[in-house]
Amino acid sequence: MAVMIVGSGSYPFITKDGGLSSFKTITNNSFFSDFAYGDIITGSYPLTSEVKSDYYVLGQSRPRINALRNTLDYYRYLSDYYTYQSGSGGDYSRQTLRAINIPSIFYGQTIRKGSVSLKWFFTGTLIGELKDEKRNGELIQTGPYGSLGSGGVAGVVLYNEGFVLLNGNWNLHSTYVDEFNIFDPGVSTYAPKWLYFYTTGSGATCLVPSSSFAIDFEGTEQIPTVTLLTHASKGEFNYSNNPTFIDHSQSMTPFSSSVSYRERNEITIKNIVPATYTEVEPVFEKTVFISKIGIYDDEKNLIGIAKLATPIRKKESESVTIKIKMDI
Repeated sequence: MAVMIVGSGSYPFITKDGGLSSFKTITNNSFFSDFAYGDIITGSYPLTSEVKSDYYVLGQSRPRINALRNTLDYYRYLSDYYTYQSGSGGDYSRQTLRAINIPSIFYGQTIRKGSVSLKWFFTGTLIGELKDEKRNGELIQTGPYGSLGSGGVAGVVLYNEGFVLLNGNWNLHSTYVDEFNIFDPGVSTYAPKWLYFYTTGSGATCLVPSSSFAIDFEGTEQIPTVTLLTHASKGEFNYSNNPTFIDHSQSMTPFSSSVSYRERNEITIKNIVPATYTEVEPVFEKTVFISKIGIYDDEKNLIGIAKLATPIRKKESESVTIKIKMDI
C-alpha cells in the first residue's frame, strides 16, 4: 500500500496486481469484477479536525465574524449580549475580539446548554473560569471565588454553530503576566485577560510559558430509533431448549437401531410453578422466562438480538408484549 498526497490531503491506494492485495472495504466480488489489473484502488483516512482560535484587534477586518451577524442578531431573544452592534456585548464588527471555532465533529448536532466551561490556569493554578450557568449563551466568570472580574460576562457561545466569542477585557490577576507578544512585538508581557484565552504558539513569536487553557463542553446528537413490538400470545413460545427446562438426571439419549430412530417421549419438564404450601406439588403449567429476543429481516436472517435486563416470566395461559427500541 502507498500514500498519495494531493494538495493538502492524502489518501492510501493500491495497484491491482498478481498479489491480489486490496482494502478490507472492497469485497472479493467487487475486486474481481470492478477492477482490471493495473487499476488503482483508493481508500480514505479518518476525518480529523481541530479547535481554531482567531484574534481581532480594534477595527481589523473580520469576514468570519461578519458572516455571523444574522446568527448573532437572531439569538437576541436569549440575551442582549448577542446583539451584533450597540448591544451589551459591544460592537462585534470592530471591537477587539477573540473567536474560537469548535468543529461539529467534537459536539455532534449542538453543544448542550449549561455544559460550557473555559478555564485559565497560571503555573497550574486556576485564575479564571467562565460558565454558561444561565444556559442563555452568556459566559459568566464564576471562579475562582472572589477573583478579579467575578460575575462579569466575558463573551457568548453559539451552541448550534460551535463558536465562542470572547471580549472580556479585564485583568484576571493583579500581578501575573505572560508573554502574549503575538499581539504587539514591541511588548513582551501582558496581564492575562479573556481576550488572550487560548493563545498558543512556538518559537520567539508566542511562547506563553506559564498559561494553560481548558475548554469543556458536552455535545448532543439525535439518534434515529425504530420501535418494535414483539408479541408472545397464549400457548406460544412456552418451550425452551435450555437444558434447565427439564428435570435433571434424565437420559436424553434417543432410541436408535437399524430399523428405527425414536426420541424419548417421557421426558419430564421441570415444574417451576410456585406452591402455596410446602410439600404440596402445584398443578403443572408450562412456564418460561424470556431473556433474549431475536430480530430477523424479511429473508429470515438474524440481524440483531435484544437482551432484557430482567427476564420476563410467561405462562402458557398468558400473552406478553415486549417493546424494543433499536438505534439506527
